[in-house]
Formats: sequence, structure tokens, C-alpha cells
Amino acid sequence: MAKAKIKRGETVEVIAGDDKGKSGKVLMVNIEQGRVLVEGVNFVKKHMQKSEDNPQGGVVEREAPLAISNVKPA
Repeated sequence: MAKAKIKRGETVEVIAGDDKGKSGKVLMVNIEQGRVLVEGVNFVKKHMQKSEDNPQGGVVEREAPLAISNVKPA
């Protein structure tokens, strides 16, 4: 994988996919997998089992990583 030009804390804009045109702050960069986690973008529904942290359980919406190639610095 090539060196990532995007760093954690930067603001990026999504240039491809369902969230095209949205922007947000980078929360995590995974260079090995070529993915970034952007705040407020690419929400997925995750089914959570009951636990101490989540006593209710159920369906939770959370951000999922995007490919680095689908974002550009804003």
C-alpha cells in the first residue's frame, strides 16, 4: 500500500459512494487495509447483543470505514 496523504484529525470530503459530497473529520486511518473512518459519514446498522455496556441491546447505527481512495482533503 502506498503512503497515505490523509492524517487523523484532518477534514476530508467524500468523492464517491452513497455519501458523496459529505465531509467530516478523520477519526482513524488504517494504512494496511487502505481505509479511513470519517465522523458522520457511512453509517451502518449493527445488531448488538445485550451486555454491561449496552444493557438494552438491539440495533445501533455507527460509522464504518471508507476506502482512502474515496476521500480527498477538504
